[in-house]
Amino acid sequence: MFRIKFLAATGRILGLLLFCLILNPLQAQDNGEDELGAWYMYFGTNRVSERWSIHSEAQFRFYDLASNFNQLLLRTGANYHISDRAIATLGYAYIWTDPTFEDGPALPDRIAEHRIFQQFLLYNQVGRFRFEHRYRLEQRFLDFDGPTDTQHRARYRLQVTYPLGDTYFLNAYDEVFINLQEPLFGQNRLYLALGARLSPALSLQAGYLLNSFTGADYHRLQLGVFFNPDLRKKPSQP
Repeated sequence: MFRIKFLAATGRILGLLLFCLILNPLQAQDNGEDELGAWYMYFGTNRVSERWSIHSEAQFRFYDLASNFNQLLLRTGANYHISDRAIATLGYAYIWTDPTFEDGPALPDRIAEHRIFQQFLLYNQVGRFRFEHRYRLEQRFLDFDGPTDTQHRARYRLQVTYPLGDTYFLNAYDEVFINLQEPLFGQNRLYLALGARLSPALSLQAGYLLNSFTGADYHRLQLGVFFNPDLRKKPSQP
């Protein structure tokens, strides 16, 4: 009798352990870490005078390639062109985020963010390599579907562009996010893309982004459209 009860108890324990082993990887996928997602992006710099231009941007981010919506980002700003190698920007962004890869009670249904940012761009060139250094400060006003918070963040991005002839080019960058409150490390983005310059004002990029957080790495394909028209009035012909 004792042996039967012991075997029954052992079977229940083994069954519970097996259930936990099966459940654990399923839970690990709840945040979408193991999925290949996609970011579809538009960037514009519209030159309106010798010193000023307007930045416009829209990004649509998905946990999957074209479904399971994750985030909408809309950003604009005023750029002051100090020189051909230096630009200062003051801007605003609105970000709407669905933080749940799968529905669950642990996270809010949405996060709405209003963001003010200050940015400084520096350019230099070594041989055929063109370097861009981007320094950005952000003041983030977050609404977690009720509770609110204010956070501050610094970002630095080093970008390298290498031409492959007159039309195609390679583009790569690494960007680190540093929180100005705990925890100190926010995230890191490593990016590599192939680009095509279709006209002086229009280019496309298709690439891969590794977005790393503490304890989680997300793999994202990126498709970007860059449209930078010069809207300054042309001098009239005599």
